[in-house]
Amino acid sequence: MAVSDWSAFLEQTDRRMGDLRSGMPGVAKGFHGIAKAAIGPGALDSKTKELIALAIGIAARCDGCLAYHAKAAAKYGATREEVIEAIGVAVYMGGGPSMIYGAEALAAFDALA
Repeated sequence: MAVSDWSAFLEQTDRRMGDLRSGMPGVAKGFHGIAKAAIGPGALDSKTKELIALAIGIAARCDGCLAYHAKAAAKYGATREEVIEAIGVAVYMGGGPSMIYGAEALAAFDALA
């Protein structure tokens, strides 16, 4: 079933992730460190890295990934056109299923930008 309210979905997922993080603080701290290091600017800027993460979320069919990375892509200044191009790469790499999740990723970006 497709997500229809991305903001509510993100709030619900944040609560659930908070519960999970409190149950495994060491793992959560380690994961946060990986995420911070991976998305931080380097040879690629943070916006580009979030667009890559969004494309991977499409290929992995991960609704939470779509929500978090669509929101972060907007935070780092991604445009709708850039998101659509990233979706195009995901569709190229993932075929039909990525086309469906690409539509979901665009809906998430539109709702959360």
